[in-house]
Amino acid sequence: MAEQLSLLNPKKSNEPRIVYFDIETLRSAVEVGGWSNISKMGVACAVCYDSIEDKYFEYVESQVPDLLVKLSEADLIVGYNIIRFDYVVLQGYSKVDFSRNQSFDILVDVTRILGHRLKLDSIVQATLGVGKTGDGLQSLQWVKEGRFDLISEYCKKDVELTRDLFLFGLQNKYIYYQNYGEKIKIPVEWSLQQLIK
Repeated sequence: MAEQLSLLNPKKSNEPRIVYFDIETLRSAVEVGGWSNISKMGVACAVCYDSIEDKYFEYVESQVPDLLVKLSEADLIVGYNIIRFDYVVLQGYSKVDFSRNQSFDILVDVTRILGHRLKLDSIVQATLGVGKTGDGLQSLQWVKEGRFDLISEYCKKDVELTRDLFLFGLQNKYIYYQNYGEKIKIPVEWSLQQLIK
């Protein structure tokens, strides 16, 4: 099936297919018995942005197999906290070994550089001048209200911010974060040649 999809969507020249990705869950850590049970949280919504097709793809829980196909087509998957969260959520649906995918988790790199974790909102506000439109707790409230349209919109915005942040760092070799009102520069060494092997 993935081969058929690749024939329908050929790459533009030799550009790598970068898929930016985020998941919003159906259940909180409390509802599944703690953070050690992330794989039980379930997918409320997942959004991918495909750099070759230049468009967003939205998925609900019943479409997780299609999401896995989209991720398998990527030369590089980029996200924020995807390794310790999003991929673990997907393990509840499939035993796909995501270590086989070329992945770049911005949070992992920022944590490596600074020695501590940062929220995506702190980085995108300082770097891009735009904040997130909500948070995970708001998304969980929307699940309870059946407002999957709002969850999808929120998830899509997170993917857009992640993409724009990655492209900024790729081009400028730095990003910023807010620390008690102060804008602090983080030097980054992001290079597609190093990230895609």
